[in-house]
Amino acid sequence: MDPLLAFPAGCQAYRGNILHFLNDPGNAPEPEPDSYEYYPDGLLVVHQGRVLATGPAPELISRLPGGTDIRHWPEGLIMPGFIDTHVHMPQLAVMASYGTQLLDWLETYTFPHEARFCQADWARAEASQFLDLLLCHGTTSALVFCTSHPASVNAVFEGAQSRGMALTAGKVMMDRNAPANLTDTARESYRDSCELAKRWHNRGRLRYAITPRFAITSSPAQLQLAGELAQAFPDALIQTHWAENTGEIELTRQLFPERHSYLDVYDHYGLLGRNTVLAHGIHIGDQDRHRLAQTGASIAFCPTSNTFLGSGLFDLGAARAAGVQVGLASDVGGGTSLSMLATMAEAYKVCRLRGQTLTPWLAFYLATLGNARVLQQEDQTGNFRPGNQADFVVLDPLGAPITAMKHRAGQSLQELLFDLMILGDDRAIAATAVAGQLLWQRPDADEQPAPLSLTATGA
Repeated sequence: MDPLLAFPAGCQAYRGNILHFLNDPGNAPEPEPDSYEYYPDGLLVVHQGRVLATGPAPELISRLPGGTDIRHWPEGLIMPGFIDTHVHMPQLAVMASYGTQLLDWLETYTFPHEARFCQADWARAEASQFLDLLLCHGTTSALVFCTSHPASVNAVFEGAQSRGMALTAGKVMMDRNAPANLTDTARESYRDSCELAKRWHNRGRLRYAITPRFAITSSPAQLQLAGELAQAFPDALIQTHWAENTGEIELTRQLFPERHSYLDVYDHYGLLGRNTVLAHGIHIGDQDRHRLAQTGASIAFCPTSNTFLGSGLFDLGAARAAGVQVGLASDVGGGTSLSMLATMAEAYKVCRLRGQTLTPWLAFYLATLGNARVLQQEDQTGNFRPGNQADFVVLDPLGAPITAMKHRAGQSLQELLFDLMILGDDRAIAATAVAGQLLWQRPDADEQPAPLSLTATGA
């Protein structure tokens, strides 16, 4: 063998069926040509936490140094780790709280619970639990809301750093229309955000997000300072909520009568750009979509939250047709699961109620490379391009009785993906790795059954 083709010492190798996206596959029954790569018996080779090579296992194994361990999931589907574009770390305990819509839900459940995050030890414990739950659901990166307390931000960044995760998070800026134990002042929010960004932004794989909660809870002075933060940290992300609920929209109109639309509030204060992620965007029009496409701002589609809180049905087709970049998000705790598989399933149902569809190709693209593009991190995560961080999830079609039954009947790749997105849950996650290190494995994942057949289509 040519020594120039040999992989260096210290490699790690992971074998299974491998799928990753190279581009947007579109939303037609057949994906766009060359939008993905699929290796029915593939090998992912990792060196120093980064992808070295991906391809057919028989071709790559001979290039491994002698004695390299190969972790093999014969029936597993190895994909880039899932990415969540909108999730609230402090809201695990209020997930699935009964019977209210957005504004009442915030006052009844969310705000009282978030008040506890002024306690550093509590914040650390909750942040650690949150990050571990992300990993056991196959999520390796996320854009995270903390609370208005700096302790909550420090806690989630400390936990993410210890796990090597690519996490973006920020302190909520909120100076009105919220309980006194959660509000700051415009100047305090600027000072705290500045200090946190200086400490954490671009530290390893961590990034800071400027985080006004939404227009209702920020005064014009605070939004002005948020815009100044965006100028001071031009590569930081900006995250907020937008056009989720009709009551929220009406109250925003009353609070900002000088602005011609809800979107114009954020636009006016310099908060729209390619680094901006607006959660929800349900009750919007063509003019809004045109402005989003013009500025490069993205929408985080939060289907389980939108249906659970009765907020409405997001128009995915109209957003994509207008050239708006859309991500997929759990929005826990308004959302009802940290699982991106469950999120895909609900997104499919929302699309069907809209008279549209969501193919499994597009759904899995959104949860991986698509979401990496929303978070401006596609040069690091989202697919297995050489040099990217080796974040990956191993999906197991045999993890639950119903998916195992369907898999044993024989499936194309498209059928497998659709079954996983509609029927899959945390039992489908056999393992999750960050930078090539397995940080979570299902307890029975080493019990590997005899190989079954998987037929690729379009690969």
